Amino acid sequence: MATKNLLVELFAEELPPKALRKLGDAFAGVLFEVLKAQGLTTAESALTSFASPRRLAAHVTYVAAHAADKAVSQKLMPVAVGLDAAGNATPALLKKLAALGADASSVADLKRAPDGKTEALFYDSLVKGATLAEGLQKALLEAIAKLPIPKVMTYQLADGWSDVKFVRPAHGLVALHGADVVAIEALGLKAGNTTHGHRFEALLDPVVLHHADSYAETLAKDGAVIASFAERRAEIVRQLAAAATKIGGGVTAIDDDALLDEVTALVERPNVVVCEFEKEFLDVPQECLILTMKANQKYFPLLDAREKLTNKFLVVSNISPTDASFVIGGNERVVRPRLADAKFFFDQDRKKTLQSRVEGLGKVVYHNKLGSQGERVERVRAIARAIGQQLGGDILAAKADQAAQLAKTDLVTDMVGEFPELQGIMGRYYALNDGLSADVADAIEDHYKPRFAGDELPRNDVGVVVALADKLETLVGMFGIGNLPTGDKDPFALRRHALGVVRMLVNKKISIDLLGLINIAVGIRGHVVWPDAAEQPNPVAILELMNFIYERFSGSLRDQSYSAQEIDAVIIQKPQRLNEVPKRLAAVRSFAALAEAPALAAANKRISNILKKAEGVQATVNESLLTETAEIALHKAMSDIVPKANAQFEAGDYTASLQTLAALRAPVDDFFNGVMVNAEQLDLRLNRLGLLATLHTAMNRVADLSKLAS
Repeated sequence: MATKNLLVELFAEELPPKALRKLGDAFAGVLFEVLKAQGLTTAESALTSFASPRRLAAHVTYVAAHAADKAVSQKLMPVAVGLDAAGNATPALLKKLAALGADASSVADLKRAPDGKTEALFYDSLVKGATLAEGLQKALLEAIAKLPIPKVMTYQLADGWSDVKFVRPAHGLVALHGADVVAIEALGLKAGNTTHGHRFEALLDPVVLHHADSYAETLAKDGAVIASFAERRAEIVRQLAAAATKIGGGVTAIDDDALLDEVTALVERPNVVVCEFEKEFLDVPQECLILTMKANQKYFPLLDAREKLTNKFLVVSNISPTDASFVIGGNERVVRPRLADAKFFFDQDRKKTLQSRVEGLGKVVYHNKLGSQGERVERVRAIARAIGQQLGGDILAAKADQAAQLAKTDLVTDMVGEFPELQGIMGRYYALNDGLSADVADAIEDHYKPRFAGDELPRNDVGVVVALADKLETLVGMFGIGNLPTGDKDPFALRRHALGVVRMLVNKKISIDLLGLINIAVGIRGHVVWPDAAEQPNPVAILELMNFIYERFSGSLRDQSYSAQEIDAVIIQKPQRLNEVPKRLAAVRSFAALAEAPALAAANKRISNILKKAEGVQATVNESLLTETAEIALHKAMSDIVPKANAQFEAGDYTASLQTLAALRAPVDDFFNGVMVNAEQLDLRLNRLGLLATLHTAMNRVADLSKLAS
């Protein structure tokens, strides 16, 4: 069939910049899929999406003007219902045919075919393919309806009566099949071949599009717009790098993909200019200056070769005047008050010590069932002292206590009040200003870490202890009151906290039982007890929390190189020392590579099933009741091998332990081939079950090997 390329553009007022990339991909993707579902594209059809501050567009190659007709076989009803005893159509069948546009003359053409246990009647027809106008109309409406817009606007059309809902008021619609306009409508607009370019720099307005394939080229030439999000982004990256190189001295623009995406969504034709501010502002912590420039002004700060902030920054302008001095001067005037505010906050905050702010936390609500931040801090302190005592004795416990007491005090500073993203970071600066030790100051910043997947961990032991205490207090408290994550909602970031606990225990090789840590958090007493005794975590909540942490651990391991079988085999055992899990996984992988592994895994699964049916079996063996040669041989082999494997397990050599147990394959095989486990004589049966229970315990100390069975 003859095809042409298709271009669809929806022109609107400025779209939400943080969502533009997603909106562009969704608009083009849904449009293409609906056209494809209607048979209007070919196997060679390709999609290109466009998104600029004021437009969403899609270009699709090889689109037909009319989809091919399609043969359809439709099931009507069982033969017994559609035909009477004489083979004539029943009223039910005639009614069904009429609904399909057929009549009684079509009965003879109906086909009979088996449909499960009955025979059914089928009606074959030829469904006419959709025209491009019909198919594109459906595709456009569906693409608009499925845009990921959290909140739509309602606005009136030009007639003053009708209103429509969309992310922003739409003012133009283009639909070109080759050079031909496709007659479609949406949002009160009729499709044409004209659009609008840059608000200030377009050579022509409106911009006339003569062909679907000339869209990007015409917009760039006549409209001064780079329509492609990806091309515009790449141009910004190129200009940022060129501007930094021209400045010299090894400076580079700050690397921030989110900022780059947002700026790409704010400009139609980027033009990077270099600006600067007074050097005196560099006395303020660079995190404050960087944040205010990025968050409030969408500027790109420049860092020197040592990653220190310079007093120069880059601005991505949406205009390209011959003389850029007005653009530069305007941006420098705008940023100066922002930096002055940051300097003022920093100077004012340093007039009070962190210790003097502790009392103020009692006025900050944390949760209506868990009290204030002040009460929460006391709980975190108690947990931190207990963990610190276990890991490093009195010295670590004391430092952890001090850091935990001050960790949240920057929440009541002016700087963090203005920039909540700086919590912890500013606490560290203020702690150093107060003369506190570097490890305590670092811990105040680091106790929030890891803040996200892949984030670095606390840099010292004090930070690790306080971070563990802070996250455990949150987890235990929220599970205690039943405030758990649901679906994609996790307002207290419990999933992130659980993964943070896991990462610290594993990566920092902390050898403390997980249940012991949770019990420390649960067991705090006296003046740091939970606000309402009825809200204290109960054993069920503790079990739920344990499972929650293991689930998060399993999920993170799946993102690594481990197989589902390996992970299940280890995690199902609920190992208390999470730092040993990587060693157990390595041991399981090494064991699985042995020739004996499949048979032993299968035998282990068989033993598990047998023991499940025989409740209350004791893992003990009476040697005088061993009568069969194979069970005697298995018991002897176990007596020789299991103690050695257990010693290796206790020494933490899990790989050697499993490899030692692999020697039991032959006696285990002989046992199942030559011994009736469920003997009629009760004492023999219980003894054999005891032998299997003993074997099962020995085999599954490192991992549940039955999970390796295929």
